[in-house]
Order: sequence, then structure tokens, then C-alpha cells
Amino acid sequence: MKRFSLFLIMAMLTSCAGRPGPEVLETVSKAPATTNTITVYSATTRPRKDPAQNIFTNGRSISTNYARFTISIPPTHKSGQIEWPRPKPDPQKTFAVTGQAVLNRESFLKALPDKDQERRVVVFVHGYNYNFQESLFRLAQLRADSNLPATPILFSWPSQAALAGYIADKDSATFSRDNLTQLLIDLTKDRRRGEVMVFGHSMGGWLTTEALRQLKLEGREDVLAKLTVVLAAPDIDADVFISQLNVIGKMSPPLTVLVSPDDRALEASTFLGSGVPRVGALDVRDEFVREAAVKAGVRLIDISALKASDPGNHDRFIALASMNPNFDVATNGKANSVGKAGAFVFDAIGATLSSPFRLASRAVNPQ
Repeated sequence: MKRFSLFLIMAMLTSCAGRPGPEVLETVSKAPATTNTITVYSATTRPRKDPAQNIFTNGRSISTNYARFTISIPPTHKSGQIEWPRPKPDPQKTFAVTGQAVLNRESFLKALPDKDQERRVVVFVHGYNYNFQESLFRLAQLRADSNLPATPILFSWPSQAALAGYIADKDSATFSRDNLTQLLIDLTKDRRRGEVMVFGHSMGGWLTTEALRQLKLEGREDVLAKLTVVLAAPDIDADVFISQLNVIGKMSPPLTVLVSPDDRALEASTFLGSGVPRVGALDVRDEFVREAAVKAGVRLIDISALKASDPGNHDRFIALASMNPNFDVATNGKANSVGKAGAFVFDAIGATLSSPFRLASRAVNPQ
């Protein structure tokens, strides 16, 4: 019965009527002046269906493929949602691609802004069961809602975008770690500390952590020192995560992990992993978890107070985006937030952090 319920949850997470296909990437005429336009860059280990077009399959490419998209956000956009083109893009009512370009590595790096706050980039590494266009539009939505002064870059690995593709997805994520590692090396060149944020969701958290481990093994502390890393609901075996951190070491600012103990998707993943808990579902109220976070130099933040838009409580990070800049998990929030390692609870109403342990709160953030 438990096995059936877990797979039913996974089916609920992945089922939807008419998932968006590559037709939503069709370029439309210039968006009206009333729309918000965002430029999103992409680096992907998916191969192109046609070398001259930005249509990507779920196959695997040894080399990284690059692209640029200009995406308009409709005036009627609601925070946390993607107004999908159905059946065709309409800039007044839906997300729409108003411009795009096929890039190579050289033109990709040359195209990135290099002035003032625009130099900051955010690399979004999507999770299990995403196709390319879903991850692209999700990043555009996150950038629009957060209004974060940074250039969004999608790192899209070849997910099968299918319920039955979990094992294949894990292999494809691992397949892509060298490409993500090289991307981070390229992006941090000539940039200052903290100008590159990496945001890994779900299985993308596994891929992100593997890339950090690879950087450490290659002796690239210069790259690690320029990264700010946030993992949202990471689908990582807790024991494996500890072994990864033993190699990576402590980061500054601390590696931030957004967790929800009631994450049903990670409950299913835990079942598939023979009962070993996933990092994204850890309970910050557990004293052992808190002590381990401090020892590892990691900041765990329980975001269970945020409303999820999926039945599995796996996408609460989407709601967090709209609270920026009132709250930035990569730095500090309001007066009582804590920018140090440890375990904390996010207050959705006050957009602040607090420790679930009074003694720890007093020690870290004395009043």
C-alpha cells in the first residue's frame, strides 16, 4: 500500500494536460511596451534537433550547447505562475519568446553583461522531469518575480521529462557534471567574490554539489570562493551529501539548503533509495541535524511555511522568489536573520529567519 501511494504521488507530480513542447519557443513579433522583457541565456548538455535552431532533445551531448532567449512576461502575469502559450504565444496574455540566437562558447561569454550589478549572474540547475522549455520558462518566471539584479543563466541537463525516467535522469545529471564545472570556471573568470550564484533544485542539487566537489578535487578554490550556492529541496542521499561536503569543505557564504520535512516527492525518492533520507526533507528541529549543519558549515532553512503550488510540496522555492529583495537566502534577511551555518526556520509572514533552538539562537544572534 505504501509503495502504491508513493508512486501515486509521483504520478501526480508529473502528470499534466499537454506539457509544453518546442512550439512554445517559436519567435513572435516584438512584445508590446506594456510587457516586461527578460533575456535568459542557456548552456545545455542536450543536443540540438537542428544545428541552426534552438530546439533541444532529451539526448546527451558531450559538448555544451549555448543559446540566448528574449522572453516577454505578460501584463497580467501572476507571481509564481507561468502563463503558458495555449495554443500559441500571445505577449499580452502569455509568456512569449520575442527573440533568440544560437551561440557558441565564445559568443555566449562575450554576450554576458559586464557592467556594475549586471555582472552578477544566477545559474539555475533544474530538477528531475523537466524538458528544456519548462526549465527555460521557469527561470524567466523566477527572474521576473524576484526582480533580482542579475543575469539569468539556465543550465539544462538532458532530463527525460517522464515519470519512468528517474534512473535515466540521475545518470544524465551525473553525465553533465563536467560541463557544469566548466561553465562555473568560465563564469567566475574576471569576476569578483559572490558575483556568481548557483541555484540547484531537486536532482539539480545533486548535480550542483557534484560540480562543487569536482572543483575542489581540481584545486579550483579560486572558483569556489566566488560562488554563492543555494540548493532547494535537493534530492541527495543524506550520507552521500556528508561525503560530498567532506571534500568540498566549508564555503563562504555558507552553502544554503532549503528544506521541507513534508516534501512528498522526496519521500518517494527516499523509498526508492531504500529508506535513506534525502537532504531536502531533513527536520531542522532535530538537534542532531542542527549540530551536523554547524559542523559542516551549512545553512539549513526550513521553508515549510511557504505555500507550495504542486501536490508534493516540492516547489516551495517558487514562492520564495517573489519575496526578494525583502529576503535573500544567499545573504541576509531582516534584522533577526542569521548569515551563519546552522538550522533555521523561515517565517513567511515576516520574511525572517529564526532558530528553532533558543539557546542556539542566543549564541549565534545575541539580543
